[in-house]
Amino acid sequence: MSENIDRSYLYLLVFTAGFTTLGVELSASRLLDPWFGNSLIVWASLIGLILFYLALGYWLGGRIADRSPRLVTLLRLAGLGAFGVGLVPTVARPVLQLAAFGIADLDAGVLAGSMAGVLVLFALPVTLLGCVSPFAIRLALRDVRSSGEVAGRIYALSTVGSILGSFLPVLWLIPNIGTRKTFATLAVVLLCVILVGLVRVRRPWDALAAIVALSLVAFLGWRPVGPIKPVQGLLYETESAFNYIQVVDAGFERQLRLNEGEGIHSVYRPGGGLADGIWDDFIIAPAFNPTPYDPVRVRRIAIVGLAAGTMAGLFTEAYGPIPIDGAELDPEIIAVGRAWFDMNEPNLNAVAMDGRRFLANQRISESTNLRDHSPFAIRSSPYDLIAVDAYRPPYIPFHLTTVEFFALARERLAADGVVAVNVGRTHTDYSLVNAIAATMMQVFPSVYIVDEPDEGGPLGNTLVVATRRPTTPADFHANLPRFTHPLLAEVARRATPYVRVAGPPPGTPIFTDDRAPVEQVVHRLVLRQLLGVRATSNE
Repeated sequence: MSENIDRSYLYLLVFTAGFTTLGVELSASRLLDPWFGNSLIVWASLIGLILFYLALGYWLGGRIADRSPRLVTLLRLAGLGAFGVGLVPTVARPVLQLAAFGIADLDAGVLAGSMAGVLVLFALPVTLLGCVSPFAIRLALRDVRSSGEVAGRIYALSTVGSILGSFLPVLWLIPNIGTRKTFATLAVVLLCVILVGLVRVRRPWDALAAIVALSLVAFLGWRPVGPIKPVQGLLYETESAFNYIQVVDAGFERQLRLNEGEGIHSVYRPGGGLADGIWDDFIIAPAFNPTPYDPVRVRRIAIVGLAAGTMAGLFTEAYGPIPIDGAELDPEIIAVGRAWFDMNEPNLNAVAMDGRRFLANQRISESTNLRDHSPFAIRSSPYDLIAVDAYRPPYIPFHLTTVEFFALARERLAADGVVAVNVGRTHTDYSLVNAIAATMMQVFPSVYIVDEPDEGGPLGNTLVVATRRPTTPADFHANLPRFTHPLLAEVARRATPYVRVAGPPPGTPIFTDDRAPVEQVVHRLVLRQLLGVRATSNE
C-alpha cells in the first residue's frame, strides 16, 4: 500500500518537474550554441536524446514506484535530478572548451566526441526528472476506478509546466540573466518545492541535504566566472533571445562574432575604408547591370542581415548618404552595432525583423518618409540593390534561399537592379554556391559568381549576383570605368579576376519553400572537408 499523500502537493511537484524538464531542453540548446551553433542536426541530437532519457525515466520511475511507493523516495529521485540540472553548466565547461579546438581545427573526432560528452551530461538529470510523473501517479492512486482521471490530471499538469518551461527561459530568463543562471534558477525552483515536501514528511536529514544542494547550485550558478567563451581581445559579450554575441578587439579592427564564434559577422575600422572581406564585394554588385550604368543611379539599398553595419558603412562611404534599409532579426545585435561599431549613419533605417518578412512588407508609393522607421512603412521607390548576408555559419536560413524568396526580391527591385547573396564554401567544394546560383537562375535572367580569394584556406566565401535584366560579362567590364570612387575602383580591381558566369552542374538542387535541403548540402560539404574528400565539381 502507498502512503496517503496530499494530492495537491504531488500536483505542484509534477508541474514544477515538467517546467524544469522543458526549461532544461531549451536552455541546453543555448549552452551548445556558442560552441556547435544552432542547426537542425544539433536540435535533432538534443531533442532525440532528451526524449530517450525521458522514456527511460518513465519506465524507471514506474518500476521504482511499485517497489517503494513512498513520497520520500520520489523526492530523493527528483532532488538528485534537480541537483544534476544545476551542475550541468559547470561540468560542461571543460568539455565545451575542448569542443572549440575541434571546431577551429575542423577535427571531426574532437568535435563529435565533445558534443557527445555534453549531451551525455543531460542523461542523469533528465532521466530522473522523467521518473516524477509515473511515480506521482502511483502515489496519487487510491482507487483503480479513478486511475484514468488521476493519470490524465498528472500528465496534464506536467504538460502545462512544460509549456511554461518552453517559454519562460527563452523569452525572459536567458536574455536577462544568461544560460548558466537559468540552469541554476530551474534547479533552485524545483529544489525549493522538494524541500517543502521533505519538511512535510519530517525528513530532517534529507531536508538538510536539499538545503546543501540548493546552496551549492545557487553558488555555482550566480558566482562570477568570467566570459562564457573566453577569447583574446574580448570587449563585450551578451546573450539575446536569438544569439550568443561577442565583440572582440582584433587590434586593427573590432569584430562581431556570434554563437560558435568561428565566423566574423561584422568588422569596424575607425578610419573607414574597405573591410577586406566578402562585405567589400557587395558594393560593386550594381556594376553587373546593363551598360551604361552609373553609380549615381544607385538610390536605395536593402540589406538582409544587417548585423553590426559593416555593409551599411561601406555603401554610405562609396555611394553617399542614400537611403539604406537594414533588416536584422536580433534587436540586441542592432544595439551592439550602435554601441560598438558606430552604426549610426543617419541614412540607415535599421529594423529588427526577419529579412523576408521585411521585404514582403515593402510597398511602392509616390510619397517618401525616410524618418518613418516603422517596419511597415510604405517606401517610395524600389531597391537598386538587395544585399543578402544572413549567415549563421555554416548555414543560411532556408527561407532566404528559395525560388519564392528570390521572386519576392525581384519584385522589390528597380528595373535595373541586382540581388547579391553571400554563400559559404570550402576551397574546392562549391555545392552550396551552385545550389543558390541554380535557384536564382529560376527567377533572374543572368547570374554571376564572384569568389572571395581564400588563399588556399579550408573555408571561403562567394558572392552570387543576379540581375533583373539580361546582361553579359561585357556589361560588367564596360561599367567599371564609371565606378571611380576609390573604394569602388579598388574592389573592382580585386574582384575582376574572380568574376564568372554561374554554371551549376546538372542535377544541382533547386531550393523551394516546400523543399530546401540547405542543411543537408552544408552537412555534406562539411563532412567532405573533415574527411579530406574533394568535391566532384567547383564550377
